[in-house]
Amino acid sequence: MARPDNALLRLALIEDDEEVRENLVDYFELTNDIDCILAVDSMEHYTWQSRRLEPPDVVLMDIGLPGMNGIQATQLLKEKHPDIDVVMLTISDDSHRIFEALCAGATGYLLKNTPLQQMRDLLLTLKQGGAPMSPQIALKVVQHFHPKQAPAQKPKSLLTDREKEVAMALVDGLSYKKTAARLHISLGTVYSHIKNIYKKLHINSKAELIKKSYSGEL
Repeated sequence: MARPDNALLRLALIEDDEEVRENLVDYFELTNDIDCILAVDSMEHYTWQSRRLEPPDVVLMDIGLPGMNGIQATQLLKEKHPDIDVVMLTISDDSHRIFEALCAGATGYLLKNTPLQQMRDLLLTLKQGGAPMSPQIALKVVQHFHPKQAPAQKPKSLLTDREKEVAMALVDGLSYKKTAARLHISLGTVYSHIKNIYKKLHINSKAELIKKSYSGEL
């Protein structure tokens, strides 16, 4: 569910590189729209230290963590707290890792060299239901699901033309509000189309919709 535009985004950071972790914490302390409520170096420490805290809105998660890795941690978090958005933060642009993270329930995937201002802006799109993902990561996903091969006949889509437009807007990372603006329809109509899309494709999340898109099933 989209969060109010004026709501403070409560963020937890799980990053084992101390310098990266401290730089991010220092930056978020300077912002007035993101509150970094917890910064730890492992999922194990997050589990222990977050037990008395209200769940964050988003967890910024490194993949290469000591102990439980970031993909395993994402799956565990989503099982316990489905409403928490998990955004991967990593140096890895390996398409297999990206796919694993999205299938585990990650909402987005950002590289560590993302400029801090851009990272902040991308995280804030979560408040409107966005899915932060850098363009080079999206390209990697496309290349993973579309290796060069002889073209096959595409099956007839289950979606209407308008449903396809809504689905592609979500795959592009647009929020529900921006999707409505792009297609010149109401927000309620967007929600109605999304409900029909998920029902027709037998899916329950944006990550599954992205997978369907990149495998040519829209």
